[in-house]
Amino acid sequence: MDAKKYVIKQISIFSENRPGRLASVAQALGEENINILAFSIAEANGFGVIRALVDKPEKAYEKLSSLGFNVAFTDVIAVQMKDQPGGLFEIAKVLGDSGINIEYSYAYSGKKAAVLILRVDLVDDAIEKILSSGATLLEYSVFH
Repeated sequence: MDAKKYVIKQISIFSENRPGRLASVAQALGEENINILAFSIAEANGFGVIRALVDKPEKAYEKLSSLGFNVAFTDVIAVQMKDQPGGLFEIAKVLGDSGINIEYSYAYSGKKAAVLILRVDLVDDAIEKILSSGATLLEYSVFH
């Protein structure tokens, strides 16, 4: 099993939590023709973290860094799950029963399925357990 094909580079942008910051990030990415596929925003003590999956993560990193944003890469995985009641439970149970901690997640729903983006503490173990459970992981190539 080639676990690396399931590891996705997410960009994390750390910024002051104030009006216009998301617009600045979105404008910068738009100027470089970088598509935002999914994102979430978290807030803590006046600072925000924008986590995003983009189609050109290296280019996004370079552009945002050049504008003074503090940007980092994080490895995440994307699980295709049933877009119906109980879909999230199935994935969360596989990981929980395996002792794998979900550090954070966000999701989006498409026409065919929902997709759960996960940051876990044991990436390779999570990939193995999810695949062995019969669930579908999306490959890196889907996002980049």
